[in-house]
Parts: sequence; structure tokens; C-alpha cells
Amino acid sequence: MTIDELARETGMTVRNIRAHQSRGLLQPPEVRARTGYYGPEHVARLKLIQDMQAEGFNLKAIERLIEASDGGGQQVIDFGRLALSAFGAEEPEAITTEELTGRLAGDEPQALRRAERLGIIRPLGGDRWEVPSPTLLRAGEELVGMGVPVTHALAVAEQVQRHARAIADTFLRLFVEDVAHGQVGPDTRSSEEWTELAGAFDRLRPLATEAVRASFEQAMSAAIERQLESVLRG
Repeated sequence: MTIDELARETGMTVRNIRAHQSRGLLQPPEVRARTGYYGPEHVARLKLIQDMQAEGFNLKAIERLIEASDGGGQQVIDFGRLALSAFGAEEPEAITTEELTGRLAGDEPQALRRAERLGIIRPLGGDRWEVPSPTLLRAGEELVGMGVPVTHALAVAEQVQRHARAIADTFLRLFVEDVAHGQVGPDTRSSEEWTELAGAFDRLRPLATEAVRASFEQAMSAAIERQLESVLRG
């Protein structure tokens, strides 16, 4: 089928199909007499992209999964979908500049630029912004409401992000090296082995969450004790 027929079959625009192809998300067509022809494998790939987008995965994440599978390896793609959904992000919200300023930035416009650099907000064009984690924004809003300067709240957010990335990398390295034995690509695993690996990863979320929470509570308790001792001695 031609690209126009592929667009009708999948309900996508020709422009989007070409964009997916330029990003490497879609295999190139078979070219005959200067015309590209697409087959069932292209329909299946576009349906996969649509399904993953519907589940909240952005094109960058989808691109990485397809690259990791060397253009094939449905099992690794399925595993990637499960892995991303296990630690799935919140449903993002859209907000105007006026609302964002009123809730967080106040009279400090530079705060918006810093929040954007940290990924707390993303520009959608015009005066609209996407908030990937409404929970994080609400936490910042409450801190500001308590009298904490927005610059201090953003500095804390930056430190939390940095440490969170390090913790995430540590847990993922633990999983890859000790559970998956260094390989989560399209290797010679059987379907049963992939299922077991997916189940193991699914159990990682509560384990990681509980470990981080327990460690934070211990660290916070110790910090409070130190502060109280300092106050009493002073």
C-alpha cells in the first residue's frame, strides 16, 4: 500500500507517518519506481506506537524501546512497556502562565525559567504549560504558601531530583546485573523467561519504594535529633 493508503488504514496523517519514519520509529518502505510501498509490518508498528502513546509513553521513550529491540524483538518491546508502566508517571495537567504564576512564581518570573529547566513545567506554546507531575507542583505551592521563597523550594526540588536519579540508577543497575544478568535486550530468552523477568521487575516497585521511604524516615529522624540537640545546647 502507498503512504496515503497506510494513513487511511491506521487513521494517522501522512505527515505523522513521515515524522515517525524520520525518527527511526517506522521501518522504511520498499521503493519501486520511486514510490514507497508499505506492508502489514508497517501497520503493526504504527498500531504499536499508537497504543503506547495512548498508555502515556512519549515518542522519546517509544524510540528508545524500538532502538533497544533492533527494530524487532516484540518481547523486549512488551517488557519495556511493562517496565515503563510499573513506574508510570502521573497524568500531566495543562496550566496557563497566569495560573502558574499565581500558584507558584508570584512576582519572580525567573522562577518559571528555572522550573522549566528542571522539567517541572514544559511549554506547550502560547501561554500554556504542561505539568508532568501535579503532585510535585502542589508540594511546591504548599511550601510557598508556608512562607518558603520559591527559589528555595526549587533548590530543594533540584536536589531531590538529583538524588532520585541516583537512587533510580542504583536500583535499575541492581536489577539488570543481578536479576537480568546484564541483558534485557532481544536475546535468546524463552517466553517463559521473559514472563518471569517481567514479574520480577513488577515486584521491584514496592521494594524500591519501601526501601527509599524507610531510609528517608531514618535520615529525617536523625536530622531532627541533631537539630534539637543543637537548639538545646545553644
